[in-house]
Amino acid sequence: MSNVYDSIIIGASAGGISASIYLKRQGIEFSIIAKDIGGEMALSGIVENYPGFPETNGVELAKKFREHMEKYQIKPIIEEVLSLEIKKPNGFIIKTNKNTYEAKTIIIATGSSPKKLNIPGEDKFYHKGLSYCSVCDLPLFKNKIVAIIGGGNSANEGGIMGSRICQKVYIINKNPEMKGDKVLIEELKSKENVEIIYNALTQEIYGDQKVSGLKYLDKMTGEVKNLAVDGIFIHIGLKPNSEFVPDAWNIKNEYGEIIVNQLCQTSIPGVFAAGDVTNIPHKQIGVAVGQGIIASLEVVKYLNTIR
Repeated sequence: MSNVYDSIIIGASAGGISASIYLKRQGIEFSIIAKDIGGEMALSGIVENYPGFPETNGVELAKKFREHMEKYQIKPIIEEVLSLEIKKPNGFIIKTNKNTYEAKTIIIATGSSPKKLNIPGEDKFYHKGLSYCSVCDLPLFKNKIVAIIGGGNSANEGGIMGSRICQKVYIINKNPEMKGDKVLIEELKSKENVEIIYNALTQEIYGDQKVSGLKYLDKMTGEVKNLAVDGIFIHIGLKPNSEFVPDAWNIKNEYGEIIVNQLCQTSIPGVFAAGDVTNIPHKQIGVAVGQGIIASLEVVKYLNTIR
């Protein structure tokens, strides 16, 4: 198999998968390279705002996306992209942890990853009672006591899910109010076994062989308090997966997001980006799908200009 393509999509979540389907239908010679299939979409909790799916979750939606790719016999290359280079006059070199590829165009759709608190105990207890994915790991804490750290929709969704599984759920929110979708906040607050602790800044995660509790600063009183829990879930936001994109290309903002226009074009001809890795403010599955489609159609237009 040749490692030279008209286009290479990097990332196989909502944006990358939708781009792959459109490129396949357009007859473009392409490949899709990703560390995994589904990405952060597969880790999403409750999904009730994706058209055609009144009620689903990230795991099931990612499964449907994968089935759609399989219908078109699209087989992602499971490798990690490490670096990109420009190859003149038209083209790019993509280096992974296993191979080197060439393409005339690139669609970067690598999404984002959970942010870390960077506090004592966080790394030590990862997978030992600490998780960044409620959907993946909350079922392991049936009838247990857990804490969810965060104040947005991911924490809202995790708390709602936890209320159905766990004996008790604490929401540790550094802010004075929960943020996100009003309907989720109202449902969260209606759960009798959910307690929201506001103005609480998590300081440390502790335990022996596994998590047994956390310390948080009560910002109102200045007192450091202990909270005994069996599990901890961190949901404090996401960071773009754009480390492999050269800083010298000057297409990333101060947050590491790839800067695109309304056509998903970067300032480098032939380089496009879609989804949560971009500077588009609304990080939603539906938005990523739309951007993936736009990027793929613009790739086709661009290829027509250089042939």
